[in-house]
Formats: sequence, structure tokens, C-alpha cells
Amino acid sequence: MADDTTSGGTPVGRRVVLGMLGLGAAGVVWGSKVADALNRVLAPVQAMDGTGLTSLIPAAGRFRIYSVVGFLPRRSAAEYRLKVTGLVERPLELTLADLKAMNPVRLVRDFQCVTGWRVPEVPWKGALLADVLDAAGVKPEGRALSFKSFDGSYTESLTLDQARRPDVLVAYELEDKPVTDAHGGPVRLYVAPMYGYKSCKWLEEIEVTADVVEGYWEERGYDTDAWIGRSNGRRDDPVG
Repeated sequence: MADDTTSGGTPVGRRVVLGMLGLGAAGVVWGSKVADALNRVLAPVQAMDGTGLTSLIPAAGRFRIYSVVGFLPRRSAAEYRLKVTGLVERPLELTLADLKAMNPVRLVRDFQCVTGWRVPEVPWKGALLADVLDAAGVKPEGRALSFKSFDGSYTESLTLDQARRPDVLVAYELEDKPVTDAHGGPVRLYVAPMYGYKSCKWLEEIEVTADVVEGYWEERGYDTDAWIGRSNGRRDDPVG
């Protein structure tokens, strides 16, 4: 289990730890088949729960599924659009085909949740976020990014320097398959060196901003610069 504080004493993960202590560990103990069965049985409860805590129930293989809105948003690959807005020279509206036409990058990295669980050696594939930004042309005053989810509630942030790292993807494949609804598809953010809450699911918009705009969990006390290792005692310091 991760600590509830960052190295600087900021609360991290406190609001989700209690929820995961109950059903959240089931997927690790019982495996994906039982986890999937649990998720089907409890789906009506998830639909009624606005807190998102019931969405800690494990489903979809090795992962636990989180949603702050208490349901899994759905958007087909055909209707999906990613908007790039804000301080850019060329505002964009990209289809899934547009993203796949960019230089594809495949990474195999661990996925680490701030609450302590980790999925090792996960294959991801997508376009570099840096390439998406280059296609839009970031204006000189653009120094940060705000990400918006089509769940209608979730947001995240990165600095421009963080966003341009070679291990930050606009991902459309996970474990060599299209990203599913449960995993935040058809397109999600993947920020390899940071805790999972930075990897915005159901990605709908990237807005280039002058300054960092705190995301959903940062507004609730989580670390804005969520480098892995800052709050769980591991020495997984970012490289580069």
C-alpha cells in the first residue's frame, strides 16, 4: 500500500484507499475471471454511485478500473474526436485514423497506481504527445497542458516539458489491442513516469495553457508533479 503523503507531506490517495481495501484487491487475489464476474454483478451499483469508489472493483484483466463519475463512458472509434485547443497556431480535431497516421510508438512500461498496486511490463502504443503538439504548433506563451475527459468531470495537467518526454503517449492500444471503454478508450493519455491518475482516460481535449491548471485529483490534494516514487517509498525516480 502506498503512503498517503508525498515527500512534501501533501495528501495523496487518501480518498481512494478506503474504497480499495474492500473489493479493490479482489482482482489480484482471484484473477481476472472472478474480477470480471464481480464487475458484472455490481455494474448496477456502479451506475448509481456518483463517488466513483465502487469503480475500484477490479475488471479488465490485470488492472483495477477507476471512474470518478461512477460509470464507464462510451464513445465508438468512428465517432471519436480529439480536440487540440488553447495557445496553438492550428487548432485541431483529430480522428482515431489521424492519430494512427502519425508515427506510432510502442512502449513496454509498468503501470503504477498511487494507492500501491502495479501492473508490470504493459505494452502501450500510440502517437507521441509531442508529435500531436507539433502538429498543432504551440505558441511561445504556451507552457502547460490541460487534459479533459469525455466523462464530463475528469481533468489532468502536465507542464510542456513533461508532455514532450519520449515516454508520454496519446495511446490507442493497450496490451496489443485497442484501448477498451473500461481502460479509457478509444484514446487515453499514458504518462509512463507518473502515477496512473495523470494518464487521463477517455481523452477528449488537450488545451495548451500559459500555466498549469490543476486537475481533478490535484484540486483534492494530490501531487501535481506525480513522479512515481514520491509517495510510495520506491526508488522509481524519473529518468531524463
